[in-house]
Amino acid sequence: MIVHKALERDIQSFALSIAANEHEANDLIQYAWEKSLSYKELHEWPYYKQKAWFYRVMKNELIDLRRKHRREIGLDETKEPVFFPTEFNNLEIIELLNKLPPKQKDLVFKRYWLGLSSAEIGKSLNIPSGTVRYQLTKAIGFLRQLIQEAYE
Repeated sequence: MIVHKALERDIQSFALSIAANEHEANDLIQYAWEKSLSYKELHEWPYYKQKAWFYRVMKNELIDLRRKHRREIGLDETKEPVFFPTEFNNLEIIELLNKLPPKQKDLVFKRYWLGLSSAEIGKSLNIPSGTVRYQLTKAIGFLRQLIQEAYE
């Protein structure tokens, strides 16, 4: 396949504009070139159609990669609040937890002592995992406020 230098330059600048870094841009370019090998009639198309085809292929590949990455890291679970007060013993932590409303106390216990995920907690309580994370965030904020007041 004979490629115009302008097309090569345009493809490279487009890939760099949509990718997070140069490595990802090079991967998109390579994917598009490999895919172009299976389109025998592509080299017969006008320049503007070739350019549009490469742009679309790279954009779609980037979307697929981002979706795959989101699934792999479990995006929902990474947004959960973190609460590990190390300067307190278990009795002091239980005392702090008793100051929470019963529902929030139950959520904090299930998440941080039983190690259940927000999805598992939500499933057992028939509520969305987003609601579990929201309630956990409120509870952790309240506990942090109590801890801060204890040190003042």
